[in-house]
Amino acid sequence: MALATDAKRQILVKNQTHKSDTGSPEVQIALLSGRILQLTDHFKAHKKDHSSRRGLLTMVAKRRRLLTYLKNTSPERYKNALQKLAIRH
Repeated sequence: MALATDAKRQILVKNQTHKSDTGSPEVQIALLSGRILQLTDHFKAHKKDHSSRRGLLTMVAKRRRLLTYLKNTSPERYKNALQKLAIRH
């Protein structure tokens, strides 16, 4: 259940810092957020899919670590990422 290619491309374009940016923390956080939203919808229909739930928890933890890194290195980019993705209020 990976993100569709066109959905992934749209996420990349929205969150890139420059044209060839594919690995910045902002892009990684955005891709993980898209995948997390997709899995959250999946669990509404498949409540007993525990193996996928473990993967979801792994992704949430990785996103949290990336957000912590971004907060420690560049608070302004951290705030912009949170606003753009509407992760926290």
